[in-house]
Parts: sequence; C-alpha cells; structure tokens
Amino acid sequence: MADNLDGTVALVTGASSGIGQATAASLAARGAAVALVARRTDRLEELAASIRGNGGTALTITADVTDPEQARQAVSTTVEELGRLDSVINNAGVMLLGPIVEAPLEEWERMVDLNIKGLLYVAHASISHLLAAAESGPRHVADLVNISSVAGRVARNGSGVYNATKHAVGAFSESLRQEVTGRHVRVSLVEPGAVATELGSHNRPEIQEGLKARFDAMERMESEDIAETIEFIVTRPRRVAINEVLIRPTDQEN
Repeated sequence: MADNLDGTVALVTGASSGIGQATAASLAARGAAVALVARRTDRLEELAASIRGNGGTALTITADVTDPEQARQAVSTTVEELGRLDSVINNAGVMLLGPIVEAPLEEWERMVDLNIKGLLYVAHASISHLLAAAESGPRHVADLVNISSVAGRVARNGSGVYNATKHAVGAFSESLRQEVTGRHVRVSLVEPGAVATELGSHNRPEIQEGLKARFDAMERMESEDIAETIEFIVTRPRRVAINEVLIRPTDQEN
C-alpha cells in the first residue's frame, strides 16, 4: 500500500516541538519507526512515550545538528538501532528577524549554522542510507524532506538573512533532487507560511512585538497542518514525487 509506512524508518530533526513533533507522531501513526532528534531530551522522551503508548516505535537521540559529528552520529545511531533509513525530515531551524543594519551578528551566525549547515550535515550523513533504502523493500523509494519557509520564496524587509538561509535550502534541495531522483530518492521542499509554533519566541522582545502585531489577527496554521502535508509527501506511490509545496494560512497575503 502506498500509504503504509510499516517496516520503514524515519528520522525527524527538531522533533522536540512544533512541526517536528507533530510530524514524528504522524509518521509513527502510519507505521514508521521514528528517530527523534533534538537538543531537549525531556521533550523527546515525552514524545517517545506518547508514540510508544499508541503502539509505535520511537528512538530518542539528543543531538545538536549544527555540530557535524553529532549530526553524523544521529544518523548512524538511527541506522544501527532501527536497521535502515527511509525518510529524513530536515526540520530543525531558527527564525531571528530584524533589520540588517546594526543587526547582532550572532543571530546571523545562528541561522546560518542551523538553517543551512545543520540541514546540510544531516543530508550529507543520510543520503547514502536513503539511496540504499530506495534499492530495497518494503517501498523501493526513499524521501528527504527539507523544511524551508515562504521566506524562501518572498524576500521581505526585516528578514533578510532568514530569507537568505531559506533560499539556500531551496537551491540545495533542487540540485540534489536532480542528482538522485533517477535512483528513486525523492527530495521535497516544504515552504510553510505562518504556523502557530514557538519559532517566533526566540526573537528579541522588540521583534516579538512586531510579529504579534502582524500575526495576532491572523488564523495561523497549526503544526499538524504541516505534518499532514509531509505525511502526504512521503506516502505517495513510488512513481510520484512531490517536489515543492508552498502552504500559507488562508489569511496570509505574502
């Protein structure tokens, strides 16, 4: 069955909250054994307990994917403990907004380290395992899903470096897609608009006020909305690749 993930293994980064948490639960409900990767061990353990309580299989891996060795080890531990790797959801990211002029340089560094480098480290460590999974059962196809943002499509005043990191994710994803699609590894890009998660809470107080003014009157999407989209992508038949999905709240203009 195309929609059955029994016998497969999925790795989800940023699994301790938001989209990552919802996606891990969704894929586990479809039958995938799920490796939960993030820095907050307590949250990972809570999610794993919930998945196991519903009859699923979950492995917790405390790791900071901005460290290339920790990213590599997270992938190798997944394969060692769960036996294979069929789907990778590259979800970990940070959004630190504000003017470019006189911006704190450390904010730019955090975004580049996580949104670009962390995603690349996980992809680099995963791709050989995904290629191997695509050559074997149960589905003979594998998926790398990179989570970008509407910011990867539309540049806005006040989010220049965040825009830059998400445009980079899009460029990398398309190039890799062309390289491996003939070997039945599907590379997909998901670009959410405003989602009700803790993503905005990492900003400076004055930036949070601006976000509140912009989004409070909007009915934002929930993490589960994006998780359903990711679930749809990875459960398509082998012949179908969903290359790119831009998904916004109905109320969001840009």
